[in-house]
Amino acid sequence: MRLWSLHPKYLDPQGLVALWREALLAQAVLCGQTRGYRNHPQLERFKNHSAPIAAISHYLKGVHEESRVREYSFDKSKIQPARKAVSLPVTTGQMAYEWTHLLAKLKARSPALYRKWQGLDVPDAHGIFTVCTGEVESWERP
Repeated sequence: MRLWSLHPKYLDPQGLVALWREALLAQAVLCGQTRGYRNHPQLERFKNHSAPIAAISHYLKGVHEESRVREYSFDKSKIQPARKAVSLPVTTGQMAYEWTHLLAKLKARSPALYRKWQGLDVPDAHGIFTVCTGEVESWERP
């Protein structure tokens, strides 16, 4: 499971579809609808939020919005309602780690996107995240 801190616009088609499925799985875990993946490290930042279901819902809304930009047909009705606005922190170290990781995936899987993004030094974060100075997150498994 990879719940990217990066804005989903950087993902190739396979990556965006995988992110949608994995974020829906994360939502199911946080809602207590599945027993698998309950202790997955990628869920830690959502589980530690004061409103974890609202946090994953807003995350999914961001992924869904990117799917609309690409004219994909992700089913928005699968996202749990969230009335509370939320924000999560992400460190500059985590963003840099994920960017390197994504570029390696794109180089192997989507060379055209790799060439498009390789010169970008500071990528945008997913809209739910506020970037702050810091190292790679403690829950990351390098």
